[in-house]
Amino acid sequence: MADSPRYSFWAKAVPLLCKADALFRKTANFLTPVADFLARYWVASAFFSSGLSKTTTGSFMLFGHAFNYPLSLLPTESTFTLFQYEYQVPLLPSTLAAYMGTAVELLLPVFLFLGLGGRYVALAMFVFNIVAVISYPDLMAAGLAEHQVWGLLLLITMCHGPGKLSLDHLISRFIRR
Repeated sequence: MADSPRYSFWAKAVPLLCKADALFRKTANFLTPVADFLARYWVASAFFSSGLSKTTTGSFMLFGHAFNYPLSLLPTESTFTLFQYEYQVPLLPSTLAAYMGTAVELLLPVFLFLGLGGRYVALAMFVFNIVAVISYPDLMAAGLAEHQVWGLLLLITMCHGPGKLSLDHLISRFIRR
């Protein structure tokens, strides 16, 4: 009698590849909420830090790290000067642009970080990011690259949503019950 037929390489490899693909998909599904949160955190921290630089701030130490917080939501005199002479915000007077820019940089990142109104906040910050790039003609290549990364992360959040680690997800689960 002839030997039993041998399995081809692909007949052996395909089931292993299917198992590897299933494991990869499970891992990606597990990590997706973490990636969504980290993207929101990255952009929120950059914009919030910028907003803090435009106001009077306080700070406290925790585990050897200084945490800054705004003592006031109002811009400082140096912020008004920057908006008057450095930033060229289209269609807005410099004083109004200083107030609006400071408010956007301090308030919207908090909502983005929490994932509350995630898509709408991401849209507003995406537009704000574009205005910031247009308004500062002396932006260097490194600064432009950072704004491009923030814009991409905001665009992903806007299209994909804030993810499972967000108040939006928690609220939608509560409403569906």
